[in-house]
Amino acid sequence: MMSCSVYSFAWGLTGHRVIAEIAENHLSGKARREIKKMMGQERLAYWANWPDFIKSDTTGVWKQTSAWHYVNIDPQTDLAAFEKNLKAQSGASLYSQIKTLSAQIKDEKTSEKDRKIALIFLIHMMGDLSQPMHTGRSEDLGGNKINVIYFGEKTNLHSVWDGKLVDSQKYSYTEYAKLLDIKSKDEVEQIQSGTLENWLYDSHQIANKIYAQTPNDSKLGYDYQYKFNDTMERQLLYGGLRLAKLLNDLF
Repeated sequence: MMSCSVYSFAWGLTGHRVIAEIAENHLSGKARREIKKMMGQERLAYWANWPDFIKSDTTGVWKQTSAWHYVNIDPQTDLAAFEKNLKAQSGASLYSQIKTLSAQIKDEKTSEKDRKIALIFLIHMMGDLSQPMHTGRSEDLGGNKINVIYFGEKTNLHSVWDGKLVDSQKYSYTEYAKLLDIKSKDEVEQIQSGTLENWLYDSHQIANKIYAQTPNDSKLGYDYQYKFNDTMERQLLYGGLRLAKLLNDLF
């Protein structure tokens, strides 16, 4: 597994809030009530970036959580191979911790404080799951080692997908959530179907397409935005709807 210190803030501030806002719009009545008991009046978007903010903590209290934001897997031939590889990995990862935190929330023995922290991390990590480069490859640290020029600025592939594509649209998170969250009930149910493994594989497949079309030292501009904007927006929407599904199932 890669050193977690190089990881950027997945989706940036705006992207994570878009996902949280979309999820909030699709909570069941019971989930909404239970979450309000735990979180108070703040909306999910208020907490969406907290697990990234604590990376700046110097006490070391949250150091172990850095590995929770990603899972690195080399390209797999199909879902079965992907699941086998995924389940064979040892140590904490995005995959293992979503399951662990979900179990903690459902466990009546978990303290109120720990349940709230687990929920905050889940809000954030389901956003990480939908950012394709957080299901990328260990050899390049999820795209961090792939250098690119984005509108004349030296950066890397991971950073482009973390925030630059989202921020280039110049929407507030509430505007973007409203614009994207327009699917029918049947379409929403289809997007929310499947398992955690299915959802990770979905992002992994997109990551493979991004890798194929963004070699090292690529010069990216409006053509790259045009090529991948629909994909980026799809992932924001899917992240929000699948977060809602996870929370509704938990509560």
